[in-house]
Amino acid sequence: MILIQGKGVSTGVTKGKLYLFQRQDTTIHKAPAEDIGQEKARIAEAQQKSIEQLEALVEKAREEAGEESAMLFETHAMFTEDEDYVEAIMDMLEEEGCCAEYAVQTAGEQFADMFAQMDDEYMKARASDIRDVTQRILNNLLGVAEGGIDSDEPVVLAADDLAPSETLQLDKSKILGFVTQGGSGNSHTAILARTMGIPAICGVGDALKPEYNGRTAYIDGETGQVVLDPDELTLAGLQDKYQKQQEMRALLQEMKGQPDVTLDGKELMLYCNIGSPEDIAAVQANDGQGVGLFRSEFLYLAAEDYPTEEEQFQAYKAAAAAMDGKRVVIRTLDIGADKQVDYFGLNKEENPAMGLRAIRICLNRPEVFRTQLRALYRASAYGKIAIMFPMITSVWEVKECRRACTSVMAELTKEGIPFNADTEIGIMIETPASIFMAADLAKLVDFFSIGTNDLTQYTLACDRQCNDLGKFFDPHHPAVLRAIKHATDAAHEAGIWIGICGELAGDISLLPTFLAIGIDELSVSPSVVLPLRAELRKSIAKTCTLERLEG
Repeated sequence: MILIQGKGVSTGVTKGKLYLFQRQDTTIHKAPAEDIGQEKARIAEAQQKSIEQLEALVEKAREEAGEESAMLFETHAMFTEDEDYVEAIMDMLEEEGCCAEYAVQTAGEQFADMFAQMDDEYMKARASDIRDVTQRILNNLLGVAEGGIDSDEPVVLAADDLAPSETLQLDKSKILGFVTQGGSGNSHTAILARTMGIPAICGVGDALKPEYNGRTAYIDGETGQVVLDPDELTLAGLQDKYQKQQEMRALLQEMKGQPDVTLDGKELMLYCNIGSPEDIAAVQANDGQGVGLFRSEFLYLAAEDYPTEEEQFQAYKAAAAAMDGKRVVIRTLDIGADKQVDYFGLNKEENPAMGLRAIRICLNRPEVFRTQLRALYRASAYGKIAIMFPMITSVWEVKECRRACTSVMAELTKEGIPFNADTEIGIMIETPASIFMAADLAKLVDFFSIGTNDLTQYTLACDRQCNDLGKFFDPHHPAVLRAIKHATDAAHEAGIWIGICGELAGDISLLPTFLAIGIDELSVSPSVVLPLRAELRKSIAKTCTLERLEG
C-alpha cells in the first residue's frame, strides 16, 4: 500500500486513475516548411477535427444550456470553414513558406484584428470568435488535448498546482477529484472542487511521483489521504465512508425546497459562489436561493484579449435570466495578486497581494471599467443583478465607483438601452481599512459582503496562498471574527444587509457564531447549501453566543 498525506480542501471520497496534468509548450516560432503540400494537409486535418469537435459541442450546448448557447459553437464552426479565413491561412503558408502552425496563428490574428477595427459593435465582437477558432485549430495541430485531459474516462487530476486560467480550460465532466503538490485551501483548484462538489487534496509535495500516472487511486478529501493499492482494512474503511457519503447526499435531497430559517424563526439567505454562467446549473441543482458572488474576472482569464461589452453582457444576462428573479451579485473585475492576465500588461510586483489589483485597476483604467459597467447595467434589465466592488479601502473609492455607474446609466438612457436604475450597489469588506471605515462606507452602499479569504490574510499578515503557514493562517482567529462583528454592526446601523462570500461562509462549525453576530446572508460553494440548510433548520438563533470572539 502506498499512502500519500496531504491537506484535504474539499471533502468526499472517490476512486479513479491518476492523470498527471501536463503543460504543453504551445509557443509557436516561424519555421520553414519542408513540404508545403504536407503542411496544407495538416491544416485541413486540424480544420476537420475542429469542425467535428464544434459540432459535438453544438449538440451538448443545445441539450444542457439551450439554443442561444449552441449558436455560439455554430458560429465558430462557420468561421472554421469560412472561405476568406481559410484562404488567408493558405496564402500565408505559400507566401512565407512557413510551417502550418505559424501560418494559422499569423493569419488568424490578422483576420481577428480586421474584425476588431470595424465600426459595427456586432462585427467587432466576432474578433474574439476568430481567436477562439484559431486557437482550436492550433491545438489540434499541436496535439493539445481538448479540455486539458486526454482520457476517455473520468480521472483524478493530479498536478503541481493549477492556475485560474488552466482550471477554466478543463473538461469538468472528466474530473472525479483533484490532487496537487502545492496549493492551499484558498487556491482556485480547491475553490473549483468545492463548487463541483468533488474531493480535493493539496500540499502532497514530492510524494506525488510521475510513475504513479495511470494507477488507480483512492482519495479522501476529509483526511487528505491519497491511497494506492490499499490493504484490505484500508479499502474496507474507504468503501464504508463512500457508502455513508452517498446515503448522506440522498438524505440532504430532502432539504430542497425547505426555507432557510432556524427553529426560532431567524431567516438567513443561503446563496452560492460561481465563476461562470455554466455554474448556475450547480446552484439550481443544490437549491441555492441566489448568487452571492459571481467572479467576473474569470471571463477575463478565459479570454485572449479584453472581453467586449457584448461578450460580457451575454454572460451576465445568461446568469440573471437563469436565476429567474433571484438576486445575482456580480463582483467587478478582480484581476491582480494571484490572478494575472498577460494582456493587461501589469508590471511585475514584489508584493502583488498589496499591489495594483481589483478596484485599483478599474479606477486606473476607466475604459475597461466602463465597458464592464455598461454590460452589467444592460444585463440588469433581464434579472435581479447587484453590482459589487472588491478591495475597497476608502470612501473616495466608493464615490468614484458610483460616479462611474451614474455616467454609464446616463449613456444608456441617451442611447435608449433598457436597464434597472435601482440596481443594488455593494462593496466587499476584505481589508482592515474597510473594517475601520465600515460606518462611513455603509452610508454609501446597499450591502456589504465580507471576503474572509483576504480579510484573514491582511488581518493576520499571512499569505493565503502559502501552504507552509499552517496554523498561523487561522480564519477562526478572534481578530477575524471581531472584524466581521464590527462590519455587521455598522451595516445594520445604516440599515443595509451584510453577507459573507469568503470560504469561511461554508464552515458549518461557525454557523452559530454567524447567527449570534447577525449575518444576513452566507454565500457558499453550491455543494455546501444543503448541508448548511440542514444545520440551520435545527439551530436556535437566540441561544447562539459570541464566545468564539473572546479569544
